[in-house]
Amino acid sequence: MAETNAQHVLRRADEEQVRFVNLQFTDITGAVKSVTIPIHQFADSIEHGTWFDGSSIEGFARIAESDMYLKPDTDTFRVIPWERGQNTTARVICQVFMPSGEPFQGDPREVLMRILRDAEGMGFDYYTGPELEFFLLVPGANGQDQPGPHDRGGYFDLSTDEASTVRKEMVNGLQDMGIQVEASHHEVAIGQHEIDFRYGRALETADNAVTFKYTLKAIAQLHGLHATFMPKPIFGVNGSGMHVHQSLFHCGSDHNAFVDSNDEYGLSSTARHFIAGQLAHARAMSPILASLVNSYKRLVPGYEAPVYVSWARVNRSALIRVPQITPAKPKSARIELRCPDPSSNPYLAFAVMLAAGLDGIRRELSLPAPVEENLYHFDEERRREAGITMLPGSLIEAVEELERDEVLQRALGEHVYERFVEAKREEWDEYRMQVTPWELERYLPVV
Repeated sequence: MAETNAQHVLRRADEEQVRFVNLQFTDITGAVKSVTIPIHQFADSIEHGTWFDGSSIEGFARIAESDMYLKPDTDTFRVIPWERGQNTTARVICQVFMPSGEPFQGDPREVLMRILRDAEGMGFDYYTGPELEFFLLVPGANGQDQPGPHDRGGYFDLSTDEASTVRKEMVNGLQDMGIQVEASHHEVAIGQHEIDFRYGRALETADNAVTFKYTLKAIAQLHGLHATFMPKPIFGVNGSGMHVHQSLFHCGSDHNAFVDSNDEYGLSSTARHFIAGQLAHARAMSPILASLVNSYKRLVPGYEAPVYVSWARVNRSALIRVPQITPAKPKSARIELRCPDPSSNPYLAFAVMLAAGLDGIRRELSLPAPVEENLYHFDEERRREAGITMLPGSLIEAVEELERDEVLQRALGEHVYERFVEAKREEWDEYRMQVTPWELERYLPVV
């Protein structure tokens, strides 16, 4: 009799001498949570789940409805490379269920899975490829100072790239966690880096994006460094983005639904409607794709971050870019959404991106003409004449856009939508009441 996946995972855990298993999930902000069980409880967890109290998890449940259980997705079992030894530990990503056995609607992974089922109902599989940028910082010497950049390198630099060895260890760690890395390099800003991994099905890619972030943080810590995915940690230099490449394939085939060789841009009508849907919902997607107060300090003109709702092929100031399609590789046709940043919850980010694109397909939205000129050189009047709007300028403006978008509200589901908006309004209120060093330096001596 063939070995089941669960049996294979349990046998591998025994061969690897695993002592503990982290049952992993995320809250609505994308923060990784886990319940650690000893290995002798793992088989029971696979079969019956592991109960936990969700009342203290951001955006999960009220005290009166706190009981939930985690069910491991055994396909995600990995031995954690930096936790081998006497207490060798593995991790497995879990789905969250209610006592009734129904999937918990506040689980971000379930939100994405639901929208993926919608896409399948329309005949599509959704593929994504995020490019996560990050900074490596050196902690302050006395424990009080703000951390500073680890190196003074620039884009693709080698001679001044002091983190090249650290990045190689990060690549090894990611590959040990089952993530196929394609390239790594120094980014534009001092202390800034990028490691790219393979494009794939959206659920697996979202799992990989979450794993990517905590793997890099753990390996940086081993070197006395701090890896941060904060969008704009340093004033006056480029911030960190998470450009997301996307495509739809016809279900059960290797036929890319975005391809039309007869089109000027190589795009099918499906692709054009999909792009039009994302442009139509771009402002309302913003609080999910750029989810922090700090995100909107990256989304300003002058630092390569897109702020204008438009599309193009070569124009990197546009919100959506269509990379050149290689004639010999039509399956590689894709679009690149450039506004997300790595602080976002990948499950929710991919869910709203897909929901917006599918809405464009359902309604057969028309795609406006591309803008190949540098939009940063347009004045307000010229942008208005071209019908080009801008992304929200602050978190609260973005939240208010989401509150007007019923398509994205349905995509998130009532539970996640209400708790996400509540959390972001609280974050904005806390921020707007702060008195910052900038205010004290600017106003205290003269007012």
